[in-house]
Amino acid sequence: MITWQVAADGPLRSLDERVELRIVGHAPRVLTDHLSDLGSTQVALPVLAAAVAYALWRGRRFAALYAVLAMVTVPVLVSPLKALIDRQGPLTEAGGFYPSGHTATAMVAYCGAALLLSPDLKRRWAMPVALALTLATGIGLVLRGYHWPLDVIGSWCLCGMILLPFSLRNTRRSSSRTPTG
Repeated sequence: MITWQVAADGPLRSLDERVELRIVGHAPRVLTDHLSDLGSTQVALPVLAAAVAYALWRGRRFAALYAVLAMVTVPVLVSPLKALIDRQGPLTEAGGFYPSGHTATAMVAYCGAALLLSPDLKRRWAMPVALALTLATGIGLVLRGYHWPLDVIGSWCLCGMILLPFSLRNTRRSSSRTPTG
């Protein structure tokens, strides 16, 4: 529905643009720059790579492979959508802003890393941290004026679908284990 509203210039897109134009620039630029950078490949991919290495060390080859494939899927899906929708950015005449690639990179890298780490963690802190980093990235991108809110929300929805099979498999695997000691 979000993609349709953005592509068809629907009422949700109009609301999206009004909201963005009211909130853009209402946070310190240094903060929004740092939050936006959380979705860059230079920041997010090393986090995922470390989690993949850990999963391989623990003998979870399939999980590590799925996390890598999920990350590879991001540009495979996001780039054609950006070209097809060709949405203009909030503070530029340039197009190709929907969906947000930085948001997609952040969500798949951080949530994928959390899914790789979670079977070994006594406390389930990894996923809340991953979601907080993903949310912070989106907020930074919107407040900085790099993306409209729907660009970010559309990426969250897309990446939720990318990560869902991994999450379901991880949940089944964790629940099938019997607790020890």
